Amino acid sequence: MAAKRVILEMGAGNDLHGGDYTKAAIRAVEDALHHSSLSFIRSLGIDKDQLRVDVTVGVQQPERVDIERVKTVLPVGRVSVRATKGGLDVPDEAVRDVAVIATAAVEVWLERQ
Repeated sequence: MAAKRVILEMGAGNDLHGGDYTKAAIRAVEDALHHSSLSFIRSLGIDKDQLRVDVTVGVQQPERVDIERVKTVLPVGRVSVRATKGGLDVPDEAVRDVAVIATAAVEVWLERQ
């Protein structure tokens, strides 16, 4: 069987104070999820576990993203998450803080016969 990508959704999220890359990543994934509804799952009688969900999150310091925490916000499927270099850090030197901006791509794949 070959998998076909049936959904590609993008999102953006941030943590304005505190430099929490995981928080920004989760918000980016949630933003992407809020842009779509997988109503075809119920309409076509598809088992949610048949879906493969691949998430890519872009932040300036990908090693600081807790992948396991990001996975918990995905409601269906076999989920994989990877963090990569991307997004944007906006430093505030006056108060020694940084605003973290993350981007996310959520891909949903379905096995086809």
